[in-house]
Amino acid sequence: MNCLIVDDNKLARTAMKQLASHVEQLHVTGECSSAMEAYNLIQKEKIDLLLLDIEMPGMSGLELTRNLGKKRPVIIFTTVNKDYAVEAFELNVADYLIKPVSPARFIQAIEKAREIIDSNNREIQVSDTEFVFIRDNGILKKIRTEDILFLEAMGDYVKLYTAQKFHAIHTTLKALEEKLPANKFMRVHRSYMVALDKIESIEDGNIIIQKNAIPVADTYKAALNNKLNFL
Repeated sequence: MNCLIVDDNKLARTAMKQLASHVEQLHVTGECSSAMEAYNLIQKEKIDLLLLDIEMPGMSGLELTRNLGKKRPVIIFTTVNKDYAVEAFELNVADYLIKPVSPARFIQAIEKAREIIDSNNREIQVSDTEFVFIRDNGILKKIRTEDILFLEAMGDYVKLYTAQKFHAIHTTLKALEEKLPANKFMRVHRSYMVALDKIESIEDGNIIIQKNAIPVADTYKAALNNKLNFL
């Protein structure tokens, strides 16, 4: 993993480098003293993991996270302030570390990040025998496509719903739309894709699947009507 440390405090950067030096296959490719410096570096270099402070002059770590777009690496926030935890996890970061960080807590966060990085671009694999594999906490699990009810985009993750539970997958809805069989699944909203055979009714512009109301965007209504067998 190529790691970038971003913190305006030099002592804090040194402490993070020391922790990282004891983790195999974690390579610190650089360090930055500001979010803007990190932003420019990420545009040019392949960075897998960002150890990112939050409170910095100019652009904060939260602001940097929101502005990285498709170039965004996996992020672990490192801060002395607990008050940003809720806002941080709404941005789907891997972990939130309170400084000073113990070696055990650091390794725990790195392992979370490693699982996410390992699963990127291969979170879901479709087989020819009508089932999919998803990565759940580092374990590949088989799910039958016929058990999938619908999928919901949530930031950098997609929730895959079955009748029993949902699975959070680190991928995009567009990627899943390209992989799941088009004759069985359909995008009906920028944030939703449904299994066509699980649709029970359509009421007031919402698809109903097992008491879940899924909105249908106007841009998808015509295509949905063409897919459904109207009498």
